[in-house]
Amino acid sequence: MVRYEEIFSERASNMKKSEIRELLKLIQQPDIISFAGGLPNPEAFPVEETRKIINNNLDEIGEKILQYGSTEGVNPLRKELAKMMNQRGIDVDYENILVTHGSQQALDLLSKVLLNPGDTIIVGSPTYLGATGAFRAFEADMETVKVREDGMDMNLLEKKLKQLKVKGKLPKFIYVVLTFQNPSGATMSAEKRRELLDIASKYDVLIVEDSPYSHLRYEGKARPHLMSMDNEDRVVRLETFSKILAPGFRIAWTTGPEELIEKMCIAKQATDLCTNPFGQYVAYKYLAEGIMDEHLEKIKKLYDKKRLTMLEAMEEHFPEGVEWNRPEGGMFVWAKLPMHINTRDMFKKAVDEKVAYVVGDAFFVGDDGYNTMRLNFTHSSEEEIKKGIKVLGEVIKKEIKETERKEGSPISP
Repeated sequence: MVRYEEIFSERASNMKKSEIRELLKLIQQPDIISFAGGLPNPEAFPVEETRKIINNNLDEIGEKILQYGSTEGVNPLRKELAKMMNQRGIDVDYENILVTHGSQQALDLLSKVLLNPGDTIIVGSPTYLGATGAFRAFEADMETVKVREDGMDMNLLEKKLKQLKVKGKLPKFIYVVLTFQNPSGATMSAEKRRELLDIASKYDVLIVEDSPYSHLRYEGKARPHLMSMDNEDRVVRLETFSKILAPGFRIAWTTGPEELIEKMCIAKQATDLCTNPFGQYVAYKYLAEGIMDEHLEKIKKLYDKKRLTMLEAMEEHFPEGVEWNRPEGGMFVWAKLPMHINTRDMFKKAVDEKVAYVVGDAFFVGDDGYNTMRLNFTHSSEEEIKKGIKVLGEVIKKEIKETERKEGSPISP
């Protein structure tokens, strides 16, 4: 028998399973109310509109949508994406856009073309675990900066960069999710975005902004897009249709300097040749025919009701000592329990009561966040949200009482 563990590359040996993907395997039972995955609601999928677009595409351009496409992405979609971004204040040309199989592929390609083993990057604490998984696979050294209610702490960021400069280890880039961050829901102010650009310019560091949720704003005033404030080609922007159209299409796009997009394109040619043209032409029609704007308003109303339902239920059923944010958009509420509560230890008890969440420490590079959890409000029905939050509140109350009964309850690591 082949001993595969002896022939895996060092890179493969360093790879770790996705915490969320593994958790989702445990909660596939139909009677589980899951706040775990970052899943859009099936009610938000535009089935009839998509059917019409697909049928028309097959009738009119069937030979194109069923054929291989260019690695960069089909030009009609890239031009519509550039037009949409220009309307939002981001001055780009379609040649600065690469269409990828989801933003996860973009993270992989960016890592492939920018990172050597041992290179330093900066990420938030907490941050999106799919990103840290990609960076870890390419053997990056990840330095963390605390994320507060209004985003990454700029004072701590500059302090970290000063320290790294002294060590001769300035990062290749800073990875951020500035708008409705996954997992914390935090949104960075316009002032801090300018400060972030100024700091990155001072230390000559790239910024990779992952922005999957910026279209999903339910209240408050929109902040300026970081790329619209950048005049040094310092920002690389990732966006996706997964949260606003359908994740099954796996259509996302990266916008950045021409040299970087070209190098990512070469790397993609060695990975999958091209993103599926079938899905790209569907997305193109949504933009070109003006369907997307109407669709966005529909799903924002749907998700806002679910967000408010969850927040109201948490206010009613979560015990004293539990704190949570009120996100203005996105898909998640971030909750902090008393320091002596470990949400990973509590997870099995919650699942036994038929409710699930994502343990917060999964989003931290180091040992932190053991008393936190991420709750998704978009996928479950309003009735499931009410029921699930009530049950979860009871689980938390019991956990607090049990730990308080124990002598010398240990503080979580």
